[in-house]
Amino acid sequence: MKSSPATVVLAHGAWADESSWSKVTSELHDKSIKAVTFGLPMSSFAGDVAALEEVLAAIDGPVVLVAHAYAGAVIAATQSPKVKALVYIAGLAPDEGETVAEVFNRFGHDDKAPVLAPASDGRLWLPPEAFATAFAQHATAQEHQALAAAQRPISPDCISVPVGEPLWKRVPAWYLVAQHDHMIPEKTQRFMAERMHAHIRAYPVDHLPSVTAPSLVTDIIGDALRAIAD
Repeated sequence: MKSSPATVVLAHGAWADESSWSKVTSELHDKSIKAVTFGLPMSSFAGDVAALEEVLAAIDGPVVLVAHAYAGAVIAATQSPKVKALVYIAGLAPDEGETVAEVFNRFGHDDKAPVLAPASDGRLWLPPEAFATAFAQHATAQEHQALAAAQRPISPDCISVPVGEPLWKRVPAWYLVAQHDHMIPEKTQRFMAERMHAHIRAYPVDHLPSVTAPSLVTDIIGDALRAIAD
């Protein structure tokens, strides 16, 4: 008996929201692939994992989890047997006992990366001008404005907690390396992708290819879907 088609669940990173996946989900739906997005509270790492678990509980059948940036740590924290593959889009992938901040800072920062520090509310916000210079420099001016307006800040508590054994040690992973990423250097991305033995695709894209190169994102998700369907 043939298993049911997998559902693609997409988790946004810091300083983005569900709308950052809209072009990708549109392309997936055009291919008759079920895709689900959801919001991460980003007030604590445990809270973000709980938000993911709630989504997974409502889905029947296999799942392919897709994450951008910070959410890479979140998708690797679930132990749900429904998850058959992980897809990282310039994602962060701390190993057991490591924090998101540690792997993010492993090889330093790009010269164009903004300096981040907690605001008066204790959360980390991205300076509005950084969307055009570092976060999504290949996007349009209109998209920069929309991204800045929709950004969700992240609590330091999300990135300072050591993670448990990541799911990528037991589930196959795919990794899109963003070669023009000014937020997470290419060297850092390749280190993580190689450490998890991921299937790697590298492109000259910025930190947010879901907005600026959605077809490349859709393609690598398709790779994962085909692999688990075989």
